[in-house]
Amino acid sequence: MTKPSRSPNRHTFQVERYIKRCKDKGEEPREDYINFFKKLRQLDEENMDSTEWKKDNMEYDLCNTGWILKKARTSDTYAQNLYAAICNNDFTRNDVWPILKGEIWSASWRSAGGIIADMRQEGDYIDWYCSGIGGGLGNGDKTGTKNYVGEGIVTDEIRQDLLKLGWIVVENTDGD
Repeated sequence: MTKPSRSPNRHTFQVERYIKRCKDKGEEPREDYINFFKKLRQLDEENMDSTEWKKDNMEYDLCNTGWILKKARTSDTYAQNLYAAICNNDFTRNDVWPILKGEIWSASWRSAGGIIADMRQEGDYIDWYCSGIGGGLGNGDKTGTKNYVGEGIVTDEIRQDLLKLGWIVVENTDGD
């Protein structure tokens, strides 16, 4: 089996900014802080080899499916719309048992941004984080010409592609 799509820059934004802040202050960066981010990367690598982590994990499916990787890599709009869909939503496998058992998958906004960076094999979470703020006029789409959408919005194309991948959005039924 092939390795999941990964960005070589995942988990680098925060540590690079920290090192720059230290340099600007004339201080030495703390090794334990730098090692924390190295450990995150190592844990990600270990997860990818774990059978349990792969099971019912939409991140795994997104980073291992050629046709959806191609769409995310060739279109900033598609990548941002997928990021926005992952934010503030829960998903379940489109299968009887996961639905009946209420099994869900979700991700934080930072994790969602990291997933997109991994899918595109470039950058870190910050390249997508908050890209939909202001009705899609946030980070990366100041003019509104890229058709970015707000976090939590699931476009028809993304909904159809996730269904094709075997996932559905869990509709909020508690009135919120």
